[in-house]
Amino acid sequence: MKVIYEDNHVIIVSKSSGEIVQGDKTGDVPLSETVKAYIKETCGKPGNVFLGVVHRLDRPVSGVVLFARTSKALSRLSEMFRTRAVQKTYWAIVTAPPPQTAGTLRHWLTRDEKTNKARAYDREVPGSKQAILDYRLIASSDRYWLLEMELHTGRHHQIRCQLSKMGCPIKGDLKYGAARSNPDGSISLHARRLQFEHPVSKQAIDVVASVPDDKLWRFFSRLGD
Repeated sequence: MKVIYEDNHVIIVSKSSGEIVQGDKTGDVPLSETVKAYIKETCGKPGNVFLGVVHRLDRPVSGVVLFARTSKALSRLSEMFRTRAVQKTYWAIVTAPPPQTAGTLRHWLTRDEKTNKARAYDREVPGSKQAILDYRLIASSDRYWLLEMELHTGRHHQIRCQLSKMGCPIKGDLKYGAARSNPDGSISLHARRLQFEHPVSKQAIDVVASVPDDKLWRFFSRLGD
C-alpha cells in the first residue's frame, strides 16, 4: 500500500491489482483494514480506528482509492460522489484501436448478478441504467493502445463493459472479451487521477497514482505523460 495523501479527515492510497477494497465472502484481508492498521500504527491510536469506504475499485483494477477518516468527511464525500462532484480519470490498455481517437460512449447497462457481469445496450431496456464516459487515445504500441477515460456515471463494471462494447476489450480482461489473461491476474485498467474539493477545508485536491510496475505500463506511462 502506498499513501498518496493524508490529513485528519481523508486518506488516499494507491491500490494494487488483486486487493479488495472492502471485505467480501472470500475472507481476504481488505485494503480498508490495511489502512486502519497503518493509521493505528502511525498515529498511535489505542482504540478502534474509524475509516469510511467512500468508493470502490474492482479487485483486478489498480489505482487511486479515497477513504474518509471522520464521519463528517464520509457523509460529505459520499454526497460528492453521488452528485458526480468528484472527477475520476482512468487509464486502460486495450487490445484493439478505438474507432475514433476521441469520443463519448453512451450505453444502457444491465447487471447479471449470477455471473457478476454487465451488458451494454444502445437503447434503454428494462432494468438498465445509463452509462456515459469520454475517452481519448493518448498512446499506442504495435499491439496495444492506451486510452484515458473520464467518467460521467459510476455503473458496475462500466469502463470494462463499455470499452468491450466499442470493440476495445481491456488487456487481460477475459470476462469482457480479452483473448488471454495477464500473468498476475490483473486487468490493465488503472484509476489514474482523482480531483475533488476537500470535504472540510474546501481545498482543491488533485492526486495521481503511479502505474503498476511492469514493462508495458512503464512504456505507456512515459508516452501518456
